[in-house]
Amino acid sequence: MSLPSRAPRVTAEANRILAAIEIMNNPYLRALDDGSMSLDDFRRSQEQFFFAVTFFPRPMAALVGRIPHPKMRLDILHNLVEEHGEFQEASLHHNTFQEFLRTIGHDPALLERLPVSPPLRAFNSVLSCSCVLEELEVGVSCMGIIEHAFAGISARIGAAVVARGWVEPEALVHYKMHAEIDERHAEEFFAVVELLWDDPARRYFIEQGLELGAYIFDRLYRDLLVLGTKDPFAVGGGVGRPPEWSGQTSNQR
Repeated sequence: MSLPSRAPRVTAEANRILAAIEIMNNPYLRALDDGSMSLDDFRRSQEQFFFAVTFFPRPMAALVGRIPHPKMRLDILHNLVEEHGEFQEASLHHNTFQEFLRTIGHDPALLERLPVSPPLRAFNSVLSCSCVLEELEVGVSCMGIIEHAFAGISARIGAAVVARGWVEPEALVHYKMHAEIDERHAEEFFAVVELLWDDPARRYFIEQGLELGAYIFDRLYRDLLVLGTKDPFAVGGGVGRPPEWSGQTSNQR
């Protein structure tokens, strides 16, 4: 028996917004389902998505420090710890996603040379701005609706790669985990702002954050569909070849 939601009004508004933009009907997900996306295109798009995965905990960490009440920080802090594999290096989401990439034929050495595309840099920059510079409610709601949407998207991607024979069911990592935990993560974010819903001034910022998160996440997947068809190292292809990096990992760029 499921427990009552800790944030029913914010969750309901998040569901309304995601339904309005039809995020589960995003062209990226449709192409994955209908067979028009090749494995090579999917792999290239997911290699770029890695830069969102590895960056996501950083604005979250900044957001934790801005929550004034210690009790309200706990759930988000636990979320942050889970992103870091409960302090187990092998379970870092940075690492579990690289393991997923290996299951679809990715060369692990490529990430050291791969340039971050403008759409991924834009997505990460918006997250940083919303969590550091915007009103607290904007950052919390933006991160929360992304987690909320990602639960369903993870289940959809996981089912598709298994159905198309790209990944064996028992080998599916990362997406299986996020399909299971991200609804809880979203509720933990939404619970921080739920009690502010009755204040029209604060509700405005909650709604702004929800709308922003839904928009940038939907936009990201539309961009990933295009990025999957491009050689990331091609001159004039929207991204340039990175300089030599002396021992830096790609998420530090």
